[in-house]
Amino acid sequence: MKKICLILPDLHKGGMERVMAELACYFYARHKSEIYIILLLNHAKVFYKIPPEVTIIRPSFAFNNNKRIISTIRTLIFVRKTVKQLAPDSILSFGETYNSFVLMSCLFTGFNVFVSDRSRPDKSWGFLQEKLRKILYPGARGIISQTTFSRDFLIKETGHKNILIIPNPITYLVNHSGPKENVILNVGRIIKSKRLDLLLNIFSRCNNENWKLWIVGENETGLQTILSEQSKELRISDKVIFWGKQEDMSRFYNISKIFAFTSESEGLPNVLLEAMSAGLACISFDCIAGPSDLIQNGENGFLVDLYDCNDYVYKLNKLISDDSLQQYFSTNAKSKSQEFDINIIGEKYYNFLQS
Repeated sequence: MKKICLILPDLHKGGMERVMAELACYFYARHKSEIYIILLLNHAKVFYKIPPEVTIIRPSFAFNNNKRIISTIRTLIFVRKTVKQLAPDSILSFGETYNSFVLMSCLFTGFNVFVSDRSRPDKSWGFLQEKLRKILYPGARGIISQTTFSRDFLIKETGHKNILIIPNPITYLVNHSGPKENVILNVGRIIKSKRLDLLLNIFSRCNNENWKLWIVGENETGLQTILSEQSKELRISDKVIFWGKQEDMSRFYNISKIFAFTSESEGLPNVLLEAMSAGLACISFDCIAGPSDLIQNGENGFLVDLYDCNDYVYKLNKLISDDSLQQYFSTNAKSKSQEFDINIIGEKYYNFLQS
């Protein structure tokens, strides 16, 4: 029986947290591994269902931001002490701002530490974090990248030779066989980098008669007010619906025909993968990073050069006007999404952690 430690700040609702929770469940269910999840925050919430056989460990103290240096040192000691007591066969850490911390905590312990960045690879995290990554990442037993771009970037940054591309496992959504509607769907937080302003402009220039644009996501920054005004100026407000944050996403994926993604920066876009698994015909900017690892242009979706709105309008119009093309992309997208089943992704993680 292998003993595996998984380390991250908490298990609240989020993409990184979902993947770690699914891996914990898979390692236990498939391999009967002894799993420990070390959370860095003592008040950490657990949103995802974790088997009772998986042990969750938190520090006994609260992290005090007013005494940040002292709290950081205490957390470092907590991780180091806990890991030494458990003596795991392997350790997996998630998150750019935490991986270096975990590697530092485990210095000179001899344990096999694997790390995985979860955001856009070349995103700036500040001088200190980037310096620590260059110093500490080479000491990791292995690095897991979500995309080809991430792998190539980390090879250049760290010189590490043991980097494996493993994308996120998919969250399958119930795919009803009921009728679809003329809906173009976009899902994600309403923030600037999602470039919903470009999507509204693109939609206004398309043959949108009898079509709706549905935007589903949390209005985190208040940007929705500006976007609503923009839709009025473009005279498409009667066709655009902002649904806000939704717990049940399956009904939106199941009723829509097209998924339009205009983000300018990603780690690996889970919503695009979900849309493909639900059989939507997808179109996306070829941003850094992820869409090009999921979409083969013209086969299971359309890729558009970043910010090329004219080409986006042209290709979206092709999708709107061609039911057979929608179906062709839908079939191929579903086939592609099968590569991201937890049984495949979980096994890749498990084998890499034992390497």
